[in-house]
Amino acid sequence: MRRVAITGMGAICALGRNTAEIAAALCQGRSGIGPIESTDTSQLRFQNGAEVKHYCHQPYFDDRRADFIDRFAQFAVIAAREAVLDAGVEWTQELRETAAIITGSCVGGQSTEDIGFHEVYKLGHSRVHPLTIPKTMANAGASHISMEFGITGPSFTISTACSSAGHAIGQAYWMVRSGITDLAITGGSEAPFSFGILKAWEAMRVVSPDTCRPFSRDRRGMILGEGGAMLVIEPLDAALARGARVHAEIVGFGMSSDACHITQPSTEGAARAMRAVLQDAGLAPEQIGYINAHGTATPANDPTETAAIRSVFGPHADRLAVSSTKSMHGHALGAAAALECLATVLALRDGILPPTANYQEPDPDCDLDIIPNHSRRAGIEYALSNSFAFGGLNAVLALRRVA
Repeated sequence: MRRVAITGMGAICALGRNTAEIAAALCQGRSGIGPIESTDTSQLRFQNGAEVKHYCHQPYFDDRRADFIDRFAQFAVIAAREAVLDAGVEWTQELRETAAIITGSCVGGQSTEDIGFHEVYKLGHSRVHPLTIPKTMANAGASHISMEFGITGPSFTISTACSSAGHAIGQAYWMVRSGITDLAITGGSEAPFSFGILKAWEAMRVVSPDTCRPFSRDRRGMILGEGGAMLVIEPLDAALARGARVHAEIVGFGMSSDACHITQPSTEGAARAMRAVLQDAGLAPEQIGYINAHGTATPANDPTETAAIRSVFGPHADRLAVSSTKSMHGHALGAAAALECLATVLALRDGILPPTANYQEPDPDCDLDIIPNHSRRAGIEYALSNSFAFGGLNAVLALRRVA
């Protein structure tokens, strides 16, 4: 089995238009949550979200190409471009034929779908945009990345609700580790700020009316976010041989299914995924120094995740640093795990653990060191990134600092 390095990172979300801007925001504990501007929220019970503010396609795509690509897929391509540039990939015909693209998306092209429904059902039009199907399909991000770089190797998209990008990165990691491919572009993207899906989330009664306060006793629910994050991963030996900068190493992947409820989280299901990643990585619980938590700020998730962490780590849980960066970039659904994996890599690489922002009041049911409000300098060697999805589908990544 080969060791797997992360040599490229790219991202766009409410915290910034590139990795450097996002890293600065995480370090500052600055939240990107604010009033939703891209959609009329006057008929919603909530008005706040974590948007890419004032986003326009024109710096990234000409008008003709943008007409083919929904906002969520645009985010995927933008993040992939930065990641590939960061990795310094030198494309050869052989590499293009063998490189893999594995992405995650939960809801796909929602804005395109919303427009089509509005035209058909409200305006009574007999036709919708002729590219509605290719714009709405969840694999559009992966497909446009493949066309962007001329990659003809394996390419697919995983859709497992809020764990989508975690499963995508994990599958890509296993493919590189086992020798199926020598390079993969992997991550996730999402753009859920359209009226129809916002009404659907409103009906779930899990969205906060103000902000996201993970692990805080006064938490009132999640805040939706959008964006994309992509990684370039390759064998560590190959990366070092070509002189690439290695941001971090992926050392394990674990997953599980709760098999108990479609929306309520399971302590044992989450714990099973964390135990699986430790086994896959060959790590003892005491070697983990930081966990980027799923941390949705819902009444049910945070105490369940706390109990799962305590179940897996025992007394070491009191020495773990834990934070939820959803408090800053929001819950980006299928892209959440990619943004959080990127945040975890930055924490290891730069030695700065991101905080749980907006924290106000301790909750005895969430009695972990959750790094409240201010980032913390710490030299951590190993970290986990947790993702637990509706449907009970869990994915956990283990990462290592590379000196």
